[in-house]
Amino acid sequence: MEPEQEYDRRSSSNSKIHYLHSADKKSPKIKKNSAKKSSESNRQEACGSSLGTVNDFVKNSLPSTPVYCIRPSVIKKAVDFFMQKFETAKNPTEILYSVKSNPDRQVLARLFESGIKNFDVASIVEVKLINELFGDKVKMYFMHPIKSRESIKEAYFNFGIRDFSLDSFDELHKILDATDNSRELGLHVRLSIPNSHSAIDLSGKFGILPSESVGLLRKVRASAKRLGICFHVGSQCMDPVEYRNAIMITKEVIESAKVNLDVLDVGGGFPSIYPGMTPPNLQSYFDEIFDSVNQLNLKKDCKIWCEPGRALVAEAGSLVVRVEGRKNNMLYINDGTYGGLFDAGYPGFIYHTKAIRVSKKSALSSQKDAFGFYGPTCDSLDTMKGPFYLPENIGEGDYIEIGQLGAYSRSIRTEFNGFNKNIQIEVKDEPLESMYLSSSQELSNKFKF
Repeated sequence: MEPEQEYDRRSSSNSKIHYLHSADKKSPKIKKNSAKKSSESNRQEACGSSLGTVNDFVKNSLPSTPVYCIRPSVIKKAVDFFMQKFETAKNPTEILYSVKSNPDRQVLARLFESGIKNFDVASIVEVKLINELFGDKVKMYFMHPIKSRESIKEAYFNFGIRDFSLDSFDELHKILDATDNSRELGLHVRLSIPNSHSAIDLSGKFGILPSESVGLLRKVRASAKRLGICFHVGSQCMDPVEYRNAIMITKEVIESAKVNLDVLDVGGGFPSIYPGMTPPNLQSYFDEIFDSVNQLNLKKDCKIWCEPGRALVAEAGSLVVRVEGRKNNMLYINDGTYGGLFDAGYPGFIYHTKAIRVSKKSALSSQKDAFGFYGPTCDSLDTMKGPFYLPENIGEGDYIEIGQLGAYSRSIRTEFNGFNKNIQIEVKDEPLESMYLSSSQELSNKFKF
């Protein structure tokens, strides 16, 4: 079996992944002379019908390295939801996928097949990756507020990127200088707004205070072909009202600056579902956003953007690990915080888990207990407290499927202690938990008392 090259945040040639599904042996790059939509649809349907399950793969393969399990149908369901729901009759809308949340080539290909044609990139490496895969069939937006001059210049002149975010006069001057004072720029001023109800606060590192933004907005308006405002309510936002608050802050700012916007970018932060973190339904987020947007005196052609990452891919991925040892209620597993489980260590996310037993005569107990995890490295910081609820008799040789790891798990892996080797497959399983209920599930839940 030949290893497939996979995008890595350090080097695109430093791959540790093997794609095991036969459909993935072909390059996910989209050919310029692609087949018609009907042919593509038939190909996807045929591919989906041939996919196996997580349990079958584990029982047949007994993997000794961690296994990423990607669910193409779940990616499509999430993309369909955003494309159907993130819209308003008053303004055009666009969905930008945040590449940093999962830059895996196969995941990106599935997103593209599902309809994603706009990508939020944060580095020149991500720019090159998206260009290699999709060329001029997609549009990229460089939404990192602080960029090197070399990255700006290369993105503009070599890859045709025209949209950049910024949060200071210095960055504005840098962008203008690196693009030879281009008059084709879309420049998006990032505001610093409160992240009061998010699992990860993103308000400290980037953004200009609204009270200090008026002068910058006016200068950008005079310098750019398109003026935008963007913000981020924080990763895994648990209260949709935070978007309303941010939009109302934006309203005050544009009224004070007396500028017309061409783009309002409400950013990312759209949540997934984790134990102890069950957010409101996603429709309520869109309701808050567009009810608030309608209170702004925006031009009819002002575009409303969003930058989902976690919400599009978290449910689509899980990670299967093997238990290598047990001490009381701590399980030693073959992946950890330096690998795909950073968020389980810091900031301490709890994940949905499912145990799989394949090599012992006794069945897994129906009685569950709370466990913590130790990762495979020699560092004591490689600890995940949980609690993760698993059968009380789980032990060495058993496997654990950890859900909701389609987002950020792939992005943050390191080479520490040499434990980065892993496998990736595509499966037909439903996610362990989902924000995207089918209509029949919604109807069933509606009549539960």
